[in-house]
Amino acid sequence: MTPADRPDARRRTLISSLQLRYGEAQKRGDAKAKLVLFREAVYLGIQPQLFTDDH
Repeated sequence: MTPADRPDARRRTLISSLQLRYGEAQKRGDAKAKLVLFREAVYLGIQPQLFTDDH
């Protein structure tokens, strides 16, 4: 992996983490946890549809 690839790998890892945690919050019906994830995504510069939509 080249240094130029590292940000993309990091971003993919962050999105995967958000997807996993969003799915768990969705199953629990935990609106507060989802709100926290949306705030985290905004902080990280990740669009919510990247982890809330099924890809």
